[in-house]
Amino acid sequence: MSMHDIEDLVSASVVVLDARHAEDDGRLRDWFTALYAFQAGFDCSHTQGRVLDILLRRGHTYRLALHEHPDYEQRREFFDGLTEFQTLREVDEEDDDFAGYDDWLEDGYVDPPWLYCEAGTALWRRLVDAGRLRGRDAVAPARVALLDVVTAVAEAAERHGDPGLVAAWYALGPALLVDDLMDVEELRDDPAVTRLREIVERCGAASAELPDGYRPTDEQLDLLGDERQTWWYGILTTTGR
Repeated sequence: MSMHDIEDLVSASVVVLDARHAEDDGRLRDWFTALYAFQAGFDCSHTQGRVLDILLRRGHTYRLALHEHPDYEQRREFFDGLTEFQTLREVDEEDDDFAGYDDWLEDGYVDPPWLYCEAGTALWRRLVDAGRLRGRDAVAPARVALLDVVTAVAEAAERHGDPGLVAAWYALGPALLVDDLMDVEELRDDPAVTRLREIVERCGAASAELPDGYRPTDEQLDLLGDERQTWWYGILTTTGR
């Protein structure tokens, strides 16, 4: 699966969750935060713009005037001089503490003429402390297990008539979706895994057509000799490769 596939997967999930849940369902803010945290673990581009209207409406992202940035007065020339998309966290790849780009949006970003801030980030906390964000907007997103979010996506996608989205998430495999230390018996007994597999089978995702490389072939699984992988992918038919 390519990085573009991950980007498409997350964007499509945001759309289907938004379409299938009430406007006052606060869980979506938490789910979106978890989805973009997952995406940040890959070498993906900034794709929030694809679904920005949803992210703004659901309180995941906040749009403010540039002068509302806490550092605007001290850095007025810098902010006023921005003419294109710019993240505000300074990243030094040569620094000994450099640990990748997972937190590159922590200090917000500018897409002129607006400043953008995501819930739970460092800039968000500064705006909360300054009293700019209040009420529900000042509550940090809850931590949610990725598997629980994927199951919520699968449930929404089933109702939305999109078995391909369910299949694409399930095809990521246990190494990405669950605790890597869980053995086959633990996977079989896990309620969240059971619920996800039930949706996969019920909505037709088990036989949905998948691009090459999404599901290991039977030969590849035999070579791997991994009981977890064989059990997990056995639910997806080989005709869906």
